Amino acid sequence: MVKLDLGSVVLRRMRLDDIEAVKALIKDGCEGTENRLLLHLLTRPLALFTLAILSSILRCIMHSFILALVIPVFVAIVYLKLTLPRSTGILGARRPYWDYVGSTYRAERDSELENPYTRMAKPVGGKVKTQERAKRRKKEEKGNEGEKHDMEDLQDRARVAGEVWVADCDGEVIASLSREPVHRSGVTRMCRLVVQSWYRKEGVGSLLVQCLANREKERGSRRVYAHVPFPSRIGEVFFRKVGFRLQGEVADGEEEKTKDFEEPQRGWLGYPVTKVFVKDL
Repeated sequence: MVKLDLGSVVLRRMRLDDIEAVKALIKDGCEGTENRLLLHLLTRPLALFTLAILSSILRCIMHSFILALVIPVFVAIVYLKLTLPRSTGILGARRPYWDYVGSTYRAERDSELENPYTRMAKPVGGKVKTQERAKRRKKEEKGNEGEKHDMEDLQDRARVAGEVWVADCDGEVIASLSREPVHRSGVTRMCRLVVQSWYRKEGVGSLLVQCLANREKERGSRRVYAHVPFPSRIGEVFFRKVGFRLQGEVADGEEEKTKDFEEPQRGWLGYPVTKVFVKDL
């Protein structure tokens, strides 16, 4: 566990040279999630009933009770392994892939979120961080001079891909959060929040979510949705801690203030594979 100074963390859009680091971060963060999701789907009542029927049919054909029991489960696991990533994506994303290049930020200056802890950071350290960021920007601009992209194509991809925000500490990407495009006004959707294992429980995940929510509020968003994989208890506890509630939950005597509803992602046999958390801004 590393003691992290939140004042030294820069919250910014992902750049082209961050793509590999973000991919590695997401791969590490989703480790074990797919297997827990498979177990969740296979243990649903309708799934168990379907597997029992198939086993009974095979038992009438085959002479081995064990094979009749194992074959339907094995086929179901293989089917889900092949189709689940394509239908549910990773860590709550509604798409099976992510256009990392389309999600990157291209401008003369980085798009950054305001970090409330920066004002409490030490002045000397702050100057050093500013100089380091300026050097990285110059290096990036020089590296991008030779690249030629079809800007119209990139703009179209950016509208579809959404945005990826990262937490940068001394040039190292320690957390990332994806903001998916939503075709409804006043609504923001977040997913794929990942924090590097060495920096967990240091507040960087909460900082990234809250700062992005504040930015969206300034831009007119009135509600934020966060999609979390269904078997992720850690994700559920985290979003409740930062002020989100499970969609549909209301306090005693209160009613849902809006009819706006975010449909959870569904998988095999129509069972939901994500939980939707909501926060009114």
